Amino acid sequence: MRLCTGKAALRTFVAACALALGSGFAASAAQADPAAHFVLISHAPDSDSWWNTIKNAIKQADEDFNVQTDYRNPPNGDIADMARLIEQAAARNYDGVAVTIADFDVLKGAIAKVTEKHIPLVTINSGTAEQSAQLGAIMHIGQPEYEAGKAAGEKAKAAGIKSFLCVNHYATNPASFERCRGFGEALGVDYKASTLDAGQDPTGIQSKVSAYLRNHPDTGAVLALGPTSASPTIKALQQMGLAGKIWFATFDFSDDIAKAIQDGTIQFAIDQQPYLQGYIAIAVLAIAKKDHTTDPAKIQAALKSNPKFKARLEAYGLQPVYGARNISSGPGFITKANVDKVVKYAGQYR
Repeated sequence: MRLCTGKAALRTFVAACALALGSGFAASAAQADPAAHFVLISHAPDSDSWWNTIKNAIKQADEDFNVQTDYRNPPNGDIADMARLIEQAAARNYDGVAVTIADFDVLKGAIAKVTEKHIPLVTINSGTAEQSAQLGAIMHIGQPEYEAGKAAGEKAKAAGIKSFLCVNHYATNPASFERCRGFGEALGVDYKASTLDAGQDPTGIQSKVSAYLRNHPDTGAVLALGPTSASPTIKALQQMGLAGKIWFATFDFSDDIAKAIQDGTIQFAIDQQPYLQGYIAIAVLAIAKKDHTTDPAKIQAALKSNPKFKARLEAYGLQPVYGARNISSGPGFITKANVDKVVKYAGQYR
């Protein structure tokens, strides 16, 4: 390398330094550009451990897409509190909001405050694709509840079941009844007469299930709507000597549910692959911001081709179903035949 000498050298050196510093500052500014900041707001109370999988999915999506996401929920599962959290999110001007449609009528006003500010919105978990569209969301990511319940009911009908008890631990969420309704209509049974508002307390759930089955000894099947109601129901059946004798299925998955499937107490778990709901929600918002688009087709194409996302799917054995403008995370069915594959990641990513 030839070195400059004298005044010319000094002028050249100063210019070079200025250029280098300018480039350095530009590079630093690019690297320091703040990542997008999103929020995911659920209806789940703090006591509902099922949502831990979604929280883990959010963290991994943040890592893969270099964004930051806050998780917010009403501690006691109060939908009015959830509405206030959504209003607060609108006031904070997040780069994107993901929200569950726990109660369309109660939440639509709060959600409107998000979309009025042109903040990108994604809906997940509870609610329907139609409601999501009405709210102005980019897309809905979740399990069609009625269809999932009906698919489970058809399996029960094939097994000769003619009556059932639906143990609903979150009757405050109108979408939960769609699971019971689908199951009941597959059997040709009035789901309203077969649904128990079980509440959230495990001891209370166990007591209510036991009392119902004592008073309705001809009940052919039990359907729980998730781990919160499934675990106490398992205990109730064990104490009554009905474990493995009465046809029993549940939504979602947990360690207790896995053991009950393995020992024959539970026929199957209806798997909505919650990891996908958390991960894809953040991925969609990240792609929407990066590519400046709200076109579901373009966002889905970018998501499908993302190598980090593909690696996550392969690692955890997950399979989303892509629709025209929505993504279904379920239903799938976890049975004795495949439960061991799911157990490895139960409570973390499954």
